[in-house]
Amino acid sequence: MQKRSHCSASSDPLPQRFLSRLEEFGDLFTRPTWSNILLLLAGVILAPGRRTVTAALRILGRDHDRNFCTFHRILNRAAWSSRAVAGQLLVLLVNTFVPSGAPIVIGLDDTIERRWGPKISARSIYRDPVRSSKGHFVKASGLRWLSAMLLVRVPWADSVMALPFLTVLAPSKRFYANKARMPKTLVDWARQAVLQIHRWLPQRYIVLVADSAFAAIEFLAAARNHVCVVTRLRLDANLFAFPPPKRKARGRPPIKGKPLKKLTAILRDRRVCWERYRLSFWYGRTNRLVEITTGTALWYRSGIVPVPIRWLIVRDPSGVLEPQAFLATDLSATPRDILAWFVSRWRVEVTFQETRSQLGVETQRQWSDKAILRTTPILLGLFSIVTLWTHDLSKSRKLKIRTAAWYPKSVLTFSDGMAAVRREIWRHQISSMSRPRRDSIEIPTLIWNRMEDALAQAA
Repeated sequence: MQKRSHCSASSDPLPQRFLSRLEEFGDLFTRPTWSNILLLLAGVILAPGRRTVTAALRILGRDHDRNFCTFHRILNRAAWSSRAVAGQLLVLLVNTFVPSGAPIVIGLDDTIERRWGPKISARSIYRDPVRSSKGHFVKASGLRWLSAMLLVRVPWADSVMALPFLTVLAPSKRFYANKARMPKTLVDWARQAVLQIHRWLPQRYIVLVADSAFAAIEFLAAARNHVCVVTRLRLDANLFAFPPPKRKARGRPPIKGKPLKKLTAILRDRRVCWERYRLSFWYGRTNRLVEITTGTALWYRSGIVPVPIRWLIVRDPSGVLEPQAFLATDLSATPRDILAWFVSRWRVEVTFQETRSQLGVETQRQWSDKAILRTTPILLGLFSIVTLWTHDLSKSRKLKIRTAAWYPKSVLTFSDGMAAVRREIWRHQISSMSRPRRDSIEIPTLIWNRMEDALAQAA
């Protein structure tokens, strides 16, 4: 099927190299909606401070446009599927950053978007994971989101980045009160997300990395046939040996073997052989030496089918860090791979922070249910789009690293990529309205007024 062009070249709010990356998304929207979405994307990237529809329109010089409601309807009324957009974004990221045949590592975690207002029906009170600690409990009013992110090494950043592609709202039990449907837990939403990701990439080897909140036997049993799950494991978990070979005897065959020693007992056993590994990064330190031991077992709880796992204990020879245990549902996974996959999960928290500081998550002001369900996933997905655009820019030029006398920095970060994308958009809009010169740039009055207003009103 031949692709259709939704906008003429003169009216494109984004450079052609950016639009070419978005061609696959155009068929998921109607022609008028797609044209307005491109305008909003340009406005959200250029706008400083709050990421509202009005802020995006102002930075584009459309603050006196009488058809402003059209842009609000994209979020609260227009018919389009955010799930289809998420699937297309995942395929685009995998084709760009993941080599063919390499495992696809996905981080799964939840975050709280702090929001207030009686009209937000899914709002509830949660524990704030950022501000809370073991001895200090902080409550937050807001929305709970479950986000799946592709964990991949990005060449221009020279590090692993967490690129969001699927974000779903996971409300608390309070939201389901007086409703016909049964409440869903965070683990239920995670199980659905895993099955959906597998349907998008049915032929690829997928590794799902999550924290201890998803270390539930029910979740592992449902996901292990589709993905390899890597998560934490309790040191007092009930582990059993595999059942003996089937014998010619009456009765049901056993589903598990004899009980195995607790992992805490293995830590105290001096006969256990420990292997030393040197990790490039481990809990705030680089080039850290750790000791590991591993094995296979069945994790069993009464009433649930046993889950075969590879367990892994990591301890610090210096005794500074407490011993930790991890598991992988793929018995053939190596200890080095399990540790590398789990360490990459820490980039998820960095992405959550970057989307708050650079893309204005928690500054939007929609209150209708449909707009809320779409806005935050769009902003998180925009993190991946900006990363992808920066990747394209880095191929044609050397990107500038923002440093200062008091802030030396040797590698590019997302803020540098965001600045490069903004410069490219401004340059495109200026060049489309003025004649290029070798020694000077003519900035049209309309563009200058927009830039001046953005700087004067920035908070």
